[in-house]
Amino acid sequence: MDQSATSQDQQPVAFQLNLDDSGILRLTWPRGARIKETDAQRAMDQVNDLCGTSRYPMIVDMATTDDVTRGARSVFAKPCQASRIALWGSSPVDRVIANFFLGIMKPPCPTRFFTDETEALEWLVEE
Repeated sequence: MDQSATSQDQQPVAFQLNLDDSGILRLTWPRGARIKETDAQRAMDQVNDLCGTSRYPMIVDMATTDDVTRGARSVFAKPCQASRIALWGSSPVDRVIANFFLGIMKPPCPTRFFTDETEALEWLVEE
């Protein structure tokens, strides 16, 4: 077994999360990320902490994400302070990951996959 692959796989995945001036949460995963249950839980805990008692629409930049584990998908299926979630990606792999999640798991709020950021943001603010 490759030691470097093992230790790298155990490292937490860094992500960026912010609430922009227009009231949209932005969650960005890094290139080549393999999102595990603990990574997903840290991200959702930070979403809930940032939002407090308010709910906001969220865009998730999942472009170039390599994998989302079953445990991570189960965390993402739990309710959080996001009112709507736009999954934004660009590659066929992004689409497969998103469609698998949307087809197997019941998202906790309205959730859609987009390949265009502008369309994703427009959908997030629709009522």
